[in-house]
This record gives sequence, C-alpha cells and structure tokens, in this order.
Amino acid sequence: MFSSLSGILRARRAWLAVALSIVLLGAGNSLSFAATDAAVAAIEASSLHLDGRALSFFWVLPFVGTLLSIALLPLFASRFWDEHFGKIALFWSLAFLVPFFLAFGSAPAFYVTLHTLIEEYVPFIILLLALFTIAGGVSVTGSLSGTPLLNLGFLGAGAILASVMGTTGASMLLIRPLIRAISHRRHKTHSVIFFIFIVANAGGCLTPLGDPPLFLGFLKGVDFFWTLVHLWPQTLFLCASLLAIHYVIDAYYFRKEGKPRPESPSKISLEGKRNFLLLAGVVALVLYSGLYPSEGAIPVWADIEIAYSNLARDLGLLALTFLSVWITDKGARRANYFTWRPIMEVAKLFGGIFVTMIPAIAILRAGSQGALRSLISLVSGPDGAPVNAAYFWLTGALSSFLDNAPTYLVFFNTAGGDAATLMSLFPLTLSAVSCGAVFMGANTYIGNAPNFMVRSIAAERGIQMPSFFGYMAWSGAVLIPLFIAMTFLFYARF
Repeated sequence: MFSSLSGILRARRAWLAVALSIVLLGAGNSLSFAATDAAVAAIEASSLHLDGRALSFFWVLPFVGTLLSIALLPLFASRFWDEHFGKIALFWSLAFLVPFFLAFGSAPAFYVTLHTLIEEYVPFIILLLALFTIAGGVSVTGSLSGTPLLNLGFLGAGAILASVMGTTGASMLLIRPLIRAISHRRHKTHSVIFFIFIVANAGGCLTPLGDPPLFLGFLKGVDFFWTLVHLWPQTLFLCASLLAIHYVIDAYYFRKEGKPRPESPSKISLEGKRNFLLLAGVVALVLYSGLYPSEGAIPVWADIEIAYSNLARDLGLLALTFLSVWITDKGARRANYFTWRPIMEVAKLFGGIFVTMIPAIAILRAGSQGALRSLISLVSGPDGAPVNAAYFWLTGALSSFLDNAPTYLVFFNTAGGDAATLMSLFPLTLSAVSCGAVFMGANTYIGNAPNFMVRSIAAERGIQMPSFFGYMAWSGAVLIPLFIAMTFLFYARF
C-alpha cells in the first residue's frame, strides 16, 4: 500500500515538475519567440501551413532537448528515465506547442499537430506495430551456435532481405534469432550494433521496398529497378566492408571466449511459420497504397484528409496484427521472450520526436530561403553544377537525426525534382541523395525506425547496449571512415 502511494506521489511530483517547466518555458519563449511581423509571416493569414522561411533556430530547441534527453538521462538518471520517458517526451512536445500556440494561435497549433499525427505518426506506428507483432510470432527453437561464420550468415541474409521486405521487416524478423544464437556468448553488443548498421540500414538500398526514402523516390517517378542498377556498387562496398569488419571483431572475441558452444545442443526448428504469409501481406498492403493511390479521401479538418487507399492499408495492417496474435501459439512468443515494452517505448519517444521535429523539417523544406540556406548552398558549385559529395553528406547528416524520408525529398527537389532528368543526366546526384538518406540513417539510434526497435529488444533481453553517444562512437569509428572512402570512390570530383 505504502509503495503504491509513494509511486503515485512520485508520479504527481513528476507531472507537477513537467507542468511548472512548461509554464516557465512558455513564458520565457513567449518573449523570445514574440510574434513579430517576420514571425507572423510564417503562418499566412489565408493558410494554416507552416512556412519555414521565417522560423529561427530557437524553434528547434525542443527537438534538441528531446535528443539530449534520450542521450543523457539513461546515463545519469536511468531509474527516472525508465519510469517517466513518456512524460519527458510529452514535456518536450509541449515545449514546442505551447510557445507555438502563444505566438500563432490555436488553429495553426492544432493544425500542425493533427497533420503530423494523422499523416505521419499514426501510419508510421501502425506499420511498426504490425511488423513487430508478426515477426515476434516467428520463433527459431533449438541451439544456434553463434559462431563468427553463423553470425556472418545472419547479417548477410539480413542485408539481402532488407531490400525485399524493408529494413524494418527484416530487422524484426531476424533480431530475435540472432540474439538466441549469441545468447551463450559473453561479447554480444558488437553483433547487435553491426546488425543495425547492415540489416536495419545499409541492406535496404537496392529496391524501393527497402527504405521509405527510396519508396518516395519511386512514387516521384524513379524507375523501380533504377536503385538496383545504379546503387549496387555502393551497397556492395558498404555491406561487404561491414560484414568483413564484424567477422574480424567477432572472431577475435570468439577466440578470446574459448570458442564457446551451447551447453545443451538440440535440433533447430521453426515455429509460427504462418506469420510469413502475414509478413507478405504487410509488404503487399504498403505497395498497394503507394502504387494505387485512391482519388477519394475522408476529410478531417482544413485540408487534412485520409486517402481511402491509406485507410485501407492501415486497417489491413491492424487486421494482420490482430490475426497474428490470434493464430500464433503463445509458446512461440514465449520462446522469443516477446513483450510489448519495446513497441510502447518507441511509440512514446517517437511521438515526441515527430512533434518536436516539425519546425526542423519546415526550416529544411524552406531550402535556400530558410535558416539552413548556408548549408543548402553547398550542393551547387560556382558553375551551377551539382556537388555530389555535398548531396551525399548533407542528406546523410540530416537523415541521421531527422526523418530520412522528408530529408530525401528536400534534396531530391533541390536537385531539380524531375526523376527523368535526374536518372538520365544526373544519376550520380540521385545516387548521392539516395545513399546518403539510407546509409547514414545508421549513424544514430533515431536515424531510422528499426534502429531504436532493435536496441530496445536487445536491451530487454539483457544485452548491454551502448548509450546514445556510445552508439555514435561506434558509428563514428566504423561508418564514417567507410563513408569518407565512398565519397572518394563514387562522388568526389577531381
């Protein structure tokens, strides 16, 4: 009884601190974000759309606060973070929305929030939920030896599957078997990190099914097989390099551990095989909504609407999710140590990320007229020719922290926005934008959706995963040198 009362009091104190901080931050920001003539121009009188041309970097501070909270609080206040990470995400969301409301009024604030939730966040989390649930019903039972060669096979297979069923689908399908394979090993963290590098990111660069930026390019007119024909050298270089580096590291640890084997070897079998049909259904629904967009839509508010094809996709994904729960034997999920905590953690944290990211994406979309104009200008030389290395690094650097799909679109449009012209006259520019958006999503935990999911599943299974900055130390040491080499091999002008 007393422990429950103490928990309630702690929760109330936390909410009081959040509310007080919001009031203070809102009061302070209402002064610094005063609705001057330039700021008011960000929301035109006749439109609710956010115009990033008049937004300063001050509006990005809540997004920075969200990132720093994810990075620092698990290190310095882990218990508080574990109990209140959802409230912290809510706090930073309100830290943006309250000043925005004070500066521009209720209608624009309601519009940007509703637009983000309905058109971006809800479809995003429904797809993740479907893949998480369905893949969580596929269980590999028996002893997997976890040798360097077997782990190499896991990562190589994941790299291939990522372009067939998407990085998220391949990650959710293979991460649990990999964890089972290395469960008897002392050194496991490096394998999960390289799994994120390869399966959750690099492997998804060969087809529009692999990663959302490429699917958007396909919808904009890029041929379905263009990525396979033009991006296979970059993908092969990166994946082969990462597989080789992982094998060397894994073999070293394997020898250091005394070449351990599972204590009680048993026959390997697969349970929950019917979920493979459901995974195919997920891929089919996503393809359907992209290839056959409906003309009709359900109006929600202002110009926000839900296309019938998108509604059918999301309802279909939810139906497949419930079907997986219904038809999958509970033993298969128990064998996977399946719980709902990872998807709940991702849903809460990415809810805050999506909301606080609104002004950052708006500024980025403003291009040469926004606060990032000095960066955008780097992608063109004095003669007006595209600087492909700059396209690669700028698309990649921003995709490391922002949603890589809209970042891809920004630089796709900056390069001209015409798929036929880019494919025929500027294929290296389109390649740089595509590879930057897909590959560099691996630089941080939030660079691509499955990164954080894989981290959460591994951490729940007792694997000591690095902190936000600790992971970036790995990506900085492994990925950045490879990206520099790729720049000189594929995109540098001499």
